[in-house]
Amino acid sequence: MSELATLLERFRRGGELIAVVTTGVAGAELDFEPAPGKWSIRTVVCHLADTEIVISDRFRRVIAEAEPTIIAFNQEAWAEKLNYRKRKISQAVETYRRLRAENYELLKDQPEEVFQRTGIHSELGRITLLNLLETYAQHDESHARQIQSIRQEYKQSKA
Repeated sequence: MSELATLLERFRRGGELIAVVTTGVAGAELDFEPAPGKWSIRTVVCHLADTEIVISDRFRRVIAEAEPTIIAFNQEAWAEKLNYRKRKISQAVETYRRLRAENYELLKDQPEEVFQRTGIHSELGRITLLNLLETYAQHDESHARQIQSIRQEYKQSKA
């Protein structure tokens, strides 16, 4: 399997990974914050759903436009202003999984040279479609570990 195919498969599995690590999360565990200012599982999952909305646009712009501008977003402001604390985790997981599947379908059939197309990120400068794909495959894996850690800390807090 080529490096790109391996990366695409990691990206595809993100939706499944988050669904697995959140299975059975409910009640107080869902909103447990491991420390002041740290995110709960609900906040992490809502962040993933909203990030998938953002990357849907980013992928499409880089594929279809000549060096589009890619605007950064303030994840802390989104968490607060978009009311993550009150959003339903089941809907956030479903939004994330559905959009991830659609993004994978878009990317998997692109010619390899398309992954060298670039956009100009408002904070990071020039980035390729491949850079975006790498970032978001890793992003899911990192948040899955974070969710597992929060779950473990919650269990320890109840012991």
